[in-house]
Amino acid sequence: MSYRKIVVVMLALCLSWVTACSSGPSAANNQDLSYEQIKGSGLANLCPQVEESQRDAISILPNQTYTVKDLCLQPTAFWVKQEPLVKRQNPGQDAKFLPTKPLTRSSFSIGQVSGTLQANSEGRLTFVEQSGFDFQPITVQLPDGERVPLLFSVKGLVAQTIEDTKSINLATQFSGNFQVPAYRTANFLDPKGRGLALGYDAAMGLPIRADSEDFQRSNTKIFEVLPGSITLQVNKVDQQTGEIAGFFESIQPSDTEFGAKEPLEVKIQGVFYARLETETA
Repeated sequence: MSYRKIVVVMLALCLSWVTACSSGPSAANNQDLSYEQIKGSGLANLCPQVEESQRDAISILPNQTYTVKDLCLQPTAFWVKQEPLVKRQNPGQDAKFLPTKPLTRSSFSIGQVSGTLQANSEGRLTFVEQSGFDFQPITVQLPDGERVPLLFSVKGLVAQTIEDTKSINLATQFSGNFQVPAYRTANFLDPKGRGLALGYDAAMGLPIRADSEDFQRSNTKIFEVLPGSITLQVNKVDQQTGEIAGFFESIQPSDTEFGAKEPLEVKIQGVFYARLETETA
């Protein structure tokens, strides 16, 4: 083997060893990366996480108001509730949640959400969401190829602990409700040029049947705000930094195309992260 071939082999081995042993970019060190390093890598969709070894507890005083900052929710699975395709063969079969495939690129996490946390007179903790990027548009695809648009949201979330507690620990669980606005804005036009604030009042191809009941739902656009629910289970707590993390499960409706069709029930599962600070006067 020539000297040049030996050098090439040694360089290849060194590069492979460095690549295998070096730690790649993660959500924990996103702040140290430039825009060009994060662009297209999917790191912007990842929530920070607390180390697995952190099993502390954060005490909550009854008359103290706390600020929850940097709340981040990262979905890992989407499920859509759907009726069986052949219901006549299985009349007793109920609708069930089916796994889906996200079609949206890695940009569907909710982040930088903030709010307040207080303990009420009964000892239950209440979190009230106030601001942040509290919704994200997502499209998922069912196994049969049907595509379901939805607005992943925690807008206006008010969540309480299920039991009385004096601290946030590994047994803390929040449960509450939020609002799900329409998937599209009022200026959106459907394929027939109809919209909520712009466009035609009815499909121009059927002017005689414009007021027919068959087309009334499609012609009459409504900006609906529907309810959703969520449960957040804490499983990691860092008392020194005030960081908490865990997993969540939310149930919310899909898009209705401004009231033109019935929404589907969507279950979203994933992980969350937040940071707790004492509110100063």
